[in-house]
Amino acid sequence: MANRKIRPERAHEPKGMDALDLRILAELQVDARVSFAELGRRVGLSAPAVADRVQRLEETGVITGYRAEVDPRALGFPVTVMVRIRPAIRELQRISKIAQEVPQIVECYRMTGDDCFYFTMHLRAVDELEPILDLFTPYGHTTTSLIHTAPVPRRPLPLE
Repeated sequence: MANRKIRPERAHEPKGMDALDLRILAELQVDARVSFAELGRRVGLSAPAVADRVQRLEETGVITGYRAEVDPRALGFPVTVMVRIRPAIRELQRISKIAQEVPQIVECYRMTGDDCFYFTMHLRAVDELEPILDLFTPYGHTTTSLIHTAPVPRRPLPLE
């Protein structure tokens, strides 16, 4: 024990998970529709053992859900916009409430810095942008960027 270094726990390290859990999560990030039998083959476990592990990961909040990723353009939303908002004094809650009420906003983050909010929205046309921004401008300053491409699209976490 004299030569053994004791490493303090770090917040970013997964708690209570082993290498198999991480392999399962890596596989599910790539294909969440994979069967337990196939997932078991990929990670070297039986289907029931994989099912138990997945259930534990769900119950502990590591896996928070499953969803289909769709291409907004294929559904008639060719314009993707990112907006940063610097709220006026005492308007933080109002910005959050408005963002929740606008269906075109698909994600919204509260962050540090001068711009306290960042959100992404998908629009059918650029003409839809101004009326949505007009909902926010009485309560803060907006900075808007139209997205051309995604050189790094959403990808799985590097778990392995």
